[in-house]
Amino acid sequence: MQQVGDLIDRVARAGALPQDSDEVRLRKASLVLSALLMTALSTVWVTLYFVKGLTPSALIPLAYQVISLTSVLLFLRTKRFRLFRTSQLFMTLLLPAALQWSLGGFVPSSGVILWSFTAPLGALLFAGTKEAVPWFVAFVAITLALGIADPHLASKASMLGRPLIISLFVLNIAGVTLTCFLMLRYFVGQRERALVALDLEHRNLVQEQERSERLLLNVLPSTIAARLKTSSAVIADGFADVTVLFADIVNFTPLSDRVSPEQLVKLLDELFTDFDGLVERFNLEKIKTIGDAYMVAGGLPVERPDHAQAVADMALEMNKAVGRHGASAGDGFSLRIGMDTGPVVAGVIGRKKFIYDLWGDTVNTASRMESQGIPGRIHVTARTRDRLADAFELESRGEIQVKGKGPMTTYFLLGRAR
Repeated sequence: MQQVGDLIDRVARAGALPQDSDEVRLRKASLVLSALLMTALSTVWVTLYFVKGLTPSALIPLAYQVISLTSVLLFLRTKRFRLFRTSQLFMTLLLPAALQWSLGGFVPSSGVILWSFTAPLGALLFAGTKEAVPWFVAFVAITLALGIADPHLASKASMLGRPLIISLFVLNIAGVTLTCFLMLRYFVGQRERALVALDLEHRNLVQEQERSERLLLNVLPSTIAARLKTSSAVIADGFADVTVLFADIVNFTPLSDRVSPEQLVKLLDELFTDFDGLVERFNLEKIKTIGDAYMVAGGLPVERPDHAQAVADMALEMNKAVGRHGASAGDGFSLRIGMDTGPVVAGVIGRKKFIYDLWGDTVNTASRMESQGIPGRIHVTARTRDRLADAFELESRGEIQVKGKGPMTTYFLLGRAR
């Protein structure tokens, strides 16, 4: 049974073109199946009329069978759907009317005109609502014309007999309703399958969009990601007051020689994951990691007055996090942390691999504070110290020579003020 169903499905879809939409493929397949079904059912009427000696009447459904099968084969070969559809609709509209005329009216033909209703129904399914209207009007007009002509038609009821007429009424009603039901069932069933597939595709697309959104938010601030999605303009902003932090693992190169690559990457991943959690906790912005270095900023892309305090709190917690991971890293595992506060330029660079980065003297000075700092301590500039003095404990390092800056008085951040 499954093999028969697969064969029917293959025949039904044989007329589809590669560029056809799912809707067009469904219409083509439905029309092929309905044509084959009506051709098969008409064998009953051909046989009955021949047996009763109504040869002219029997030739009409026989002609339908021949022409219908020819049109199906022609369509499967040429793929000309409009010609196939029009020929099928014309036959189902006109030939039942011709058969009713040949039999002598509504009663002798057992209302065979009912089969003509499959024309407007077929137009609705296979062509669309707009094209179905003329076919329905034509069906109504032909039915009215046959009703007017019915008293003047030569009745052949005596040749058929009342039992056969009643039986044919049942067959016509059952045949038309069965054909219409099967056409609609196949069409609606296939459409429901298409809708289920479309819904699944939509859900997959939404999931993919959400995954892409999460990936984008992993590399860009949410406000910057929103701007990037809605505009192709260069994203560059100036911020007058931002605190920048650089952190670097001390003796990282010797550490990489002592442990396996897997252990090294695992250690960095666990440590930087803790740092990422601190970024979220203090509502800061992770800018980037470079090897074993970690860069954070506060006060952008959304400005906030307490950015220096938030970055300072994170710096203190970063040292605690390093202490928790020190056992697996061995002796000498610590951070150098540097901070500076001031103006920066922030923007997005790249087209395929985006990065949100910072530029300016504040960035360079924070980097110098880290590189010229002391392991395990948080080295800050006077500008940062001025923002933290009321809430944090700091001690002066005195004046030092800073590369590219000259002599500077710097400070060490000790902790929150008691």
